[in-house]
Amino acid sequence: MNGLLTDLYELTMAAGYFESGKADEIATFELAVRHLPSKRNFILAAGLPQVVDYLLNLSFAEEEIDYLRGLAQFRLAPPEFFEYLRTFRFTGDLFAVPEGTPLFAGEPILTIRAPIIQAQIPETYLLSAIAFQTSIASKAVRSVEAAAGRAVVEFGTRRAHTPEAGVLGARAAYIAGCAGTSNTLAGFRFGIPVMGTSAHSWVMSFPCEMEAFRRLQRVLGDATVQLLDTYDTLEGARRAARLGGPLWGVRLDSGDFLALSRQVRAILDEAGLRDAKIMASGDLDEHRIRDLAAAGAPIDAFGVGTQLSTSADAPALGATYKLVVLDIRGIKRFTAKYSPDKISIPDSKQVFRDVARDVIARSGECGKGEALMRPVMLGGRLIEPLPSIEQARQRAAESVAKLPPSLRQLEAGEPWPIVYSRELRELIDRTRHNLAG
Repeated sequence: MNGLLTDLYELTMAAGYFESGKADEIATFELAVRHLPSKRNFILAAGLPQVVDYLLNLSFAEEEIDYLRGLAQFRLAPPEFFEYLRTFRFTGDLFAVPEGTPLFAGEPILTIRAPIIQAQIPETYLLSAIAFQTSIASKAVRSVEAAAGRAVVEFGTRRAHTPEAGVLGARAAYIAGCAGTSNTLAGFRFGIPVMGTSAHSWVMSFPCEMEAFRRLQRVLGDATVQLLDTYDTLEGARRAARLGGPLWGVRLDSGDFLALSRQVRAILDEAGLRDAKIMASGDLDEHRIRDLAAAGAPIDAFGVGTQLSTSADAPALGATYKLVVLDIRGIKRFTAKYSPDKISIPDSKQVFRDVARDVIARSGECGKGEALMRPVMLGGRLIEPLPSIEQARQRAAESVAKLPPSLRQLEAGEPWPIVYSRELRELIDRTRHNLAG
């Protein structure tokens, strides 16, 4: 019962396709990102399991059909269209790059091939599912790279744009290399390690800071992380040091992290707590993490919230979903868009990646290197289980490590070379000529 989770125009077009006798035409749509955000050298694909779950369960409940029937936009729709919706299911094909794959502007993330109504209605959901998680994963990998081996923990659900966005954002961040999340539901649903300490309210609820630390330790044992800055950070560190173990470590949530981490480290070491770790959180992003790591701050883990869960510097990803070919009773009609700054490329595509460049080719071509687009669903059925979140995470780590250092830095790097195959170039020219004629 998720057929209405789409823009109205997808459904009015569906009615139009049906009334025009086009329902049996096989359409191929391609989802890609037209331009990378200004501060991204690549994006990291994420969100595929949610797409698959949506397509497998796409249908209309009776009350949803009744709702559509009552809208003014459907007053001229033939009654048979609403009967069609009663048995509506996705019976098409899905091709996609695996989660955790770095991609560049203009490269397909997924391709849908299905009867045109089945291919049109999913547009809204697919764009939302892929663009959001890909945005968060692409932001998270920057923090992970900047941390230079230190742990990054996703802390952002309370700042996410919805609670569910917090859950899916935690998932995307983990794929990108974050060590865990504060979101308990994300841990339960996806098996992501969950991490949490206590808030300032815990400390303030007790008559004194020492009592708060003692009580927390009694509950958490060696998982205890004492929050130091409710009153005075260094005095809090001394109290935590006097209390001793069991102790995972301490957390700094405000102030000059470089100076405070050094002072706190010295206090802990002097008390014999050399194994106790220091976590920093509070208005962190990849740039502050990089600066702290480069300065040698003795910080073992970073908690990143708002900047990560909202992808604050690039909150929107310009993903597109374009019709690239239409099969009308066995005759293919290649389609393209030539609006200024919104050009699309005809035909379904494959991306071949080798050590030096990517080649975007027509889907039936052979090429050198790894073929990124892979079949996921055929005839409306999942052909094999999707990779686990751990496998997606491993792919992301390995794939990002293969990128040139200039692309893994926070500043803009030399663009990764992308070329079109000869066959695709010829098709582009031929399609432009045919459409112009």
